[in-house]
Amino acid sequence: MLRRLRLMTAGESHGQALLGVLEGIPAGLSLTPVEIDAQLRRRQQGHGRGGRMLIEQDRAMLLSGVRHGLTLGSPIGLQIQNRDWANWQERMAVEPVEGAVEAVTRVRPGHADLVGALKYGHKDARNVLERASARETAVRVALGAVARILLSRFGIEVRSHTVSIGAVHSRVPVWVSTDRRGAWGAEAERYWESVEHSPVRCGDPGAGNAMVSSIDEARQAGDTLGGVFQVAAYGVPPGLGSHVQWDLKLNSRLAAALMSINSVKGVEVGVGFSGGELPGSGYHDVVEWEPAQGWARRSNNSGGIEGGMSNGEPILLNCVAKPIPTLMNPLPSVDLVTKQPVQAAQERSDVCVVPAAGVVGEAMVSLILADAFLEKFGGDSVAETERNYQGYLESIGGAGSEEHS
Repeated sequence: MLRRLRLMTAGESHGQALLGVLEGIPAGLSLTPVEIDAQLRRRQQGHGRGGRMLIEQDRAMLLSGVRHGLTLGSPIGLQIQNRDWANWQERMAVEPVEGAVEAVTRVRPGHADLVGALKYGHKDARNVLERASARETAVRVALGAVARILLSRFGIEVRSHTVSIGAVHSRVPVWVSTDRRGAWGAEAERYWESVEHSPVRCGDPGAGNAMVSSIDEARQAGDTLGGVFQVAAYGVPPGLGSHVQWDLKLNSRLAAALMSINSVKGVEVGVGFSGGELPGSGYHDVVEWEPAQGWARRSNNSGGIEGGMSNGEPILLNCVAKPIPTLMNPLPSVDLVTKQPVQAAQERSDVCVVPAAGVVGEAMVSLILADAFLEKFGGDSVAETERNYQGYLESIGGAGSEEHS
């Protein structure tokens, strides 16, 4: 999935801390914990989050790879402390403890509990659920923040918004899919600002209010809700990814990264499945050439990717997130040890994670795009990458060749 970058995370949901390492970021990139913490705060917000978000105040501690506010070109290591560890020190202790610790044996349908216990031979599903928890995505958001800082240096902006929660669907402006500089236009800025101020990260106020009501109803019923979020990347140059091998195709790399997010069960590029209802004459994006902006398309049904490569249009990715499997009104299940019918275990949990999942989606898209960008343009330092990028823009006569000169 990642070719120029290397990423590794470690840690359990209620362990002492989460750890992350990102290798391959060129030297000379301005980076401070403040920029990372801003993305971590976005991940913690959203109507439908559980009590855990009232406990944690995620902050990134940069441990390596940065000196005096600039990356060194060496691996970037960081740590995020789990404040809830104070309440779990015996249950999650690294050292052996005296006495029995209550095991989790009432496995939850839809979670990794059962299959993880069977695979690894555990009799306590906590050995699985702690690492399988979406808490791990905090580290991915932190490392994704580094990638998005690199991308922003080259005019690439990654956004996300909620398209639907449950049966409530929002109206997405047409320009979201067609405006190549959508992240900087005045109308776009107002829209994305409204997304950030929405409790469900929805730019349609009416739909957003209905989503909040649906989440409240689900909470009262002891149930959960899923939905769809969209990640959009603007300013991506043509030519990231490749057509020559299956694992180099940008769409496959992006889909794999997004599918790795805990609740995501499906990814669409551009119009996705609905494109199957269109004839070829109505689906394919007509090519145009304009001196002011270079190569362009009249439409963007392909979602900014053709032949496994970015084509210069906004990259659009729709992701469906299932309802999370921890229900306060639990489903029937079977005990892992006794094999007797039981009600599934209850852990403190969220009601809806779609708004937060969009932020995680931004992080994963940023990591893949940064990886493909460095694969294309190389450079051990940001200055070297900039020279390579500028030369490429001039060679294709594309828009932006003067912006980065």
